Amino acid sequence: MTDISVVPIERLELTYSSWAWPLAAERRREIDAHFTELQRAKPELWNGRVLVLRDLSIADRVFRGSFSETDFASLIAWRDWNFPDPQVKNCFAMGALRGSDGGFVLGLMAPHTANAGQVYFPSGTPDPDDVAGDTVDLAGSVMREMLEETGLTPRDFVADPGWIVVLAGARIALMKILNAPVPAAELRARILGYLAQEKQPELVGIYVAQGLGDLDPRMPPFVTVFLSYMWREGPQR
Repeated sequence: MTDISVVPIERLELTYSSWAWPLAAERRREIDAHFTELQRAKPELWNGRVLVLRDLSIADRVFRGSFSETDFASLIAWRDWNFPDPQVKNCFAMGALRGSDGGFVLGLMAPHTANAGQVYFPSGTPDPDDVAGDTVDLAGSVMREMLEETGLTPRDFVADPGWIVVLAGARIALMKILNAPVPAAELRARILGYLAQEKQPELVGIYVAQGLGDLDPRMPPFVTVFLSYMWREGPQR
């Protein structure tokens, strides 16, 4: 995890541009065959439209970059093939929900999802719904994913004004800290109640992390690094 870095920033400046990903065209047959195999194991996987990031920079506490549209099958193949095109990044926003006692609340991904068995914060791959004119709204994406995955709304927490950027190679996690006025255990109970009413929830469990001893091998490295940063160096409540 030494190649993962954490950078606090004040704001995002994300644009949208029309661009055709060469990998998606040049390896189309391989991509389609790969996705077909994935769907055999997980029929719920859907090849929708998503956004990938290019031309990123961080300066003066501002994260800048340009998103373009591609298909989910191309993104997943690129991931599974160990990121063969370095000009593209998988950049996504996560809602780092934190209880009043300092505990962070994470979810266990359901078996039917592309990231089954992993423990991390509510999030989603940016998609065309996040595009507003020539800009991309990832703050709105965080709120949408929180509602869809946990049932919580902006009335249930207060978002920190800035972001914590976790740079993990081809993956970039933009962490928005969401502070709730109730303890993490109460948040967990509320979310579990919401999930019990869903026919096919994306989360099948809720995990509370209070300190370094709660780091779990099911957490991707970028989540582990973020939590370690918050407990050792990050802004406290």
